[in-house]
Amino acid sequence: MKLADEVRHSSEDISDLVLSDVVSALHRRVKVSHDFDIPYIAGYSKDASTVYIDRHLPRTIRSRGKDVRLEPFLVCHEIVEKTLLDELRLHYLHAHQIASRIERDAVRGAGLWRHYQSVIKKHEKAIDEEQLRCVPGELDLTPYKDLKDYPLLRRLVKASQ
Repeated sequence: MKLADEVRHSSEDISDLVLSDVVSALHRRVKVSHDFDIPYIAGYSKDASTVYIDRHLPRTIRSRGKDVRLEPFLVCHEIVEKTLLDELRLHYLHAHQIASRIERDAVRGAGLWRHYQSVIKKHEKAIDEEQLRCVPGELDLTPYKDLKDYPLLRRLVKASQ
């Protein structure tokens, strides 16, 4: 797809439709895997080619009688975060804050914020406590290192393939 074809909506102002275009464009740029145990819901490969979403997280939420996929919003967050870490060398906490705000605005623009947030929060706690059995060997460990979460880092390394 040509870059110009990804721009379906145009606005000089802040626009939910333009942000929706961005979410779709970012989603097309990576492979997504739901095959692994990923603490904190999602992560990314060292080379940024793959976004990993925890295998226990539901793939959709039901909103207004329709199933809505969670994946595009999570992918948007992870790509923005990884880009800020790699390209601008930001600390994880700063990159995560910016990515979370973009994710939040995209979800709000889709009219899903309350429901989305409750599903993510509910699964975040359960995922954080789960036994890590299957972790991708290419998972970027920068967030865990920057947070100095050494017990989790040891568990991740032990469970990685």
